[in-house]
Amino acid sequence: MNRLISLVSLFLGVLLLSCESPRKVEISSPSSSIEVKLSLSGGVPYYRVFYKDKMLIGKSKLGLQFKNLDNLDSEMVAVSCDTIHHREKWSPVWGQSSSIDNNYNEMVWTLRNETRMEMKVHFRVFDDGVAFRYVVPRNDMMDSILVSKELTQFSVKGNPESWSIPANYDSYEMLYNHKRLSKVKDANTPITMKREDGVYLSIHEASLTNYAGMTLVNERGNNVLGANLVPWPDGIKVRVDSDLISPWRTIQIAPKAGDLITSSLILNLNEPSKVKDTSWIKPMKYVGVWWGMHIGTEVWTEGGRHGATTENSKRYIDFAHEHGFTGFLPEGWNKGWDKWGQSGAFDQITPAKDFNIEEVVKYGKEKGVGFIGHHETGGDIVTYEKYMDKAFKMLHDLGAVGVKTGYAGGIYPRGQHHHGQFMVNHYRRVVETAAKYHLMVDAHEPIKATGIARTWPNMMTREGVRGQEWNAWSDGNPPSHYATIPFTRMLGGPIDYTPGIFDLLIKNTKDKRVSWNCDDLSKTRVHTTLAKQLALYVVIFSPWQMVADLPENMEGNPALQFIEEVPTTWDQTLVPIAQIGEEVVIARRSGENWFIGGLTNEKARDSKLTLNFLEGNKKYRATIFRDAADTDFDKTPEKIAIETRVVSTHDVLNVHMVQGGGYAISFMPIN
Repeated sequence: MNRLISLVSLFLGVLLLSCESPRKVEISSPSSSIEVKLSLSGGVPYYRVFYKDKMLIGKSKLGLQFKNLDNLDSEMVAVSCDTIHHREKWSPVWGQSSSIDNNYNEMVWTLRNETRMEMKVHFRVFDDGVAFRYVVPRNDMMDSILVSKELTQFSVKGNPESWSIPANYDSYEMLYNHKRLSKVKDANTPITMKREDGVYLSIHEASLTNYAGMTLVNERGNNVLGANLVPWPDGIKVRVDSDLISPWRTIQIAPKAGDLITSSLILNLNEPSKVKDTSWIKPMKYVGVWWGMHIGTEVWTEGGRHGATTENSKRYIDFAHEHGFTGFLPEGWNKGWDKWGQSGAFDQITPAKDFNIEEVVKYGKEKGVGFIGHHETGGDIVTYEKYMDKAFKMLHDLGAVGVKTGYAGGIYPRGQHHHGQFMVNHYRRVVETAAKYHLMVDAHEPIKATGIARTWPNMMTREGVRGQEWNAWSDGNPPSHYATIPFTRMLGGPIDYTPGIFDLLIKNTKDKRVSWNCDDLSKTRVHTTLAKQLALYVVIFSPWQMVADLPENMEGNPALQFIEEVPTTWDQTLVPIAQIGEEVVIARRSGENWFIGGLTNEKARDSKLTLNFLEGNKKYRATIFRDAADTDFDKTPEKIAIETRVVSTHDVLNVHMVQGGGYAISFMPIN
C-alpha cells in the first residue's frame, strides 16, 4: 500500500486565485526553476514551458476535437484559473526508493466554447517537470463523448539530440534511434532529448486510464510534436459515457541525464494504492522454463521437446530453492500452444498432459518457491476475458503467487490495436482481477508503463521493450541498447528484461537447437559480457527479476553469487555516471547494503567510481564482478574476474570495461 508517512502541506480544499487574468496565466514549480505560461490567442489555448528562464517548449496548442460534440479547440474563452499547492511524502510497496516526495503547484484553467461546453486543463508543475491533463465534464445533453483528435502539441525549441523508437500501435520492441529531433518523423513515448545547453527532456504520459495510448508526430518537421492517439477500428480515438479525463501529458526536465532515472514524476501523477492489504505483494527473483524455448532446445507444445513438464519443472524449482530464488514460471504448461493464431486457441485452465499443476505448485510450496502461472492469449481478448476470472481463481485456489500474461499476435476482435483504448481497459481489468485474487502481474506485449503501479502495486513489471529473447533468434540487441533503455523505456516504469544469461555465445546447446524464427542460428548470441549481465540486475529496475539461463549453464559458476545477493527493491537510488547510449552506472541501496551496476556500449572504457555515497564512518567489503583481463566480447565474453576489497567513503574504484562489457559490485558493511 502507498502509505502516507508525513503530511508537509496539503491545500486540496482551498483554491487560491493567483492569476491576474484567466486569459493569460503563469504557474511555477515550488523552487521556481520551472515555469509554465498559458494564454489564449484568437480563442485558441496555448502553453509554453521555461526552465531557469530558458524556453524549452514554445507556443504549443491545447485542445480536443469530437465526432459528436462541438470542438474544444478554438473560439474559447477563459472562465477561471485556480491554484493549489500540494506536498506529501509517501512510501511505495516496492520501488527505486522507499520514500517519495510529491511536491507540486497545480493550476486548473477552465475554458468554455460558444456552446458553453467546458474544458478544464490541469497543470502540475514539479521541480523535475511539468504535467497537464484535460477534464471535460459530461452533462445531461450528452449521451457520450467521442474524441476524434487530441490537439496537444510539444513545440520543442532548438534541435536537440533525441532517443526514440518509431510510433507503432502494437509493439514497443524496437531498437532506439539516436538522431536530431528534426530527423524524427514519429515516435512512441517516452522520447528523451538532450538540448544543446545540456538540459534533458523526456516526453511521456502518466496514469493512462480509459483512454488511448499517445504517439507523437513531428507535425511540420520543425520539432512541433503533436499527439496522435491510437484509434478504434472506426477511427474514433476515445469513447466514454462519463466525464472525459485524459492521462497526464508529461515533460520531465533535468540538468543531468541521471536525474531522469531518479525522478518520481510519473509515479506521483497516479492515484494512491487501491489495494488495502499489500502483505501478499512480494518482490522476487524467479526462474522459469523460458530461455530454452527461445534458443530452440525446448518447445512450448506437448511432445518430446516440451519444456513445461512436471519433471523439468521440479528441476527448476530445486535450482531456485538451492540459490534462494522464490518464484518459478513454466511457459507452455497449458493447452492451446499447437493452435497458435487461431481464435479460441488458448486454454488457461487445462494443463498439458505431461504437466501436473497441483503437484508442481505443491512441490514449489514445500521448497519455498512460488508458482507463477502463464497466460498466453495470442491476442484473443474475447476468449480470455470469457474465462479470465475462472482462470485467476484457479491459480489463487492452488496457491499461486502471480501470473505472466502474453499478447503476441494480432488482437481479436480484429481491427483493435494493442495500444488503443479497448486494450488499455483490458490490461487494467487484468490487473484489477489479479488483485481480487491476490496475484501479482508481469505483462508481456503490454500497454506502456505509465506509473499505475502506485495505484495497483500488484502490477509488478512488464515487457514493452526489445528484450533478452531477441538475442536468441535475431541479430540481437547491440551493446548501446542497454545504455539507452534506462533513459527511455525505463522512465515509464519497471522492465522485465529477463537478464542472467551465462552461456552468452549459446555454444553449450548448439547441437540441440531447432530453428523456429531464425534462418541461421549459428550467428545468434547475447551481445554482452557476463559481468554486464550481472550489472543489468541493478541498472534495469524491476521488482521481479528473472534468472533466465538454463540451470546447467549457471550451476557452479561463482558469478551466480551476485544474483543470489542482489535485491529487487530499493531504499535509495543514485546515478553517478550517465551518458545516454554510451555508459551508465547506477548505485542502489537496500538497508545498509549498496549494489552497483555499470555498463558500456560498443566502446571499451575505464569507469572511475567515487564511493562518497557510502556511510562515512563505516568500512565495507566490496565484492567486484568485472570483465577479466582475458575477456573478449567476440570470443570469450563469459570470462569474469571476481575480487574482494575493503573500502570506505573516501575511496575511488577504477574498473575497466571491455567492449560491450560492464561490472557489478556489492558493498556490505563490516561490523
